Amino acid sequence: MPRTTSNWASPISSGRRGTGGDRAGDFTVAMVTSRQRVHQALDAAGPEFAGLLLDVCCFLKVLRIIERERIWPVRSAKVVLQLALDRLARHYGYAAQTKGRAQSAIRTWLADGAHFSVDGV
Repeated sequence: MPRTTSNWASPISSGRRGTGGDRAGDFTVAMVTSRQRVHQALDAAGPEFAGLLLDVCCFLKVLRIIERERIWPVRSAKVVLQLALDRLARHYGYAAQTKGRAQSAIRTWLADGAHFSVDGV
């Protein structure tokens, strides 16, 4: 979504002017690749779910408002959103690992064989 206010956390404003080489080109490449990833995810979800995912995830619309706008029965958007999120989970590779709340594996960024520790052991 486009910003409507200033972005004070932007990395563009964190350096001094005139330094950093071709930083604008780096941001452009990052923006293009992120846009491509979004399009790939929406294509994987399919045209029947892409609009709903955009409304919920990008435009932060409430399900009640989506149901009213699309003239859907009450509480039907919740079911359709679950189907759409299932397609996204399959696209990102999460669907094959989920086995229910009690048995699903915890996904982390740790290397294989690494474990969390509280006291450094």
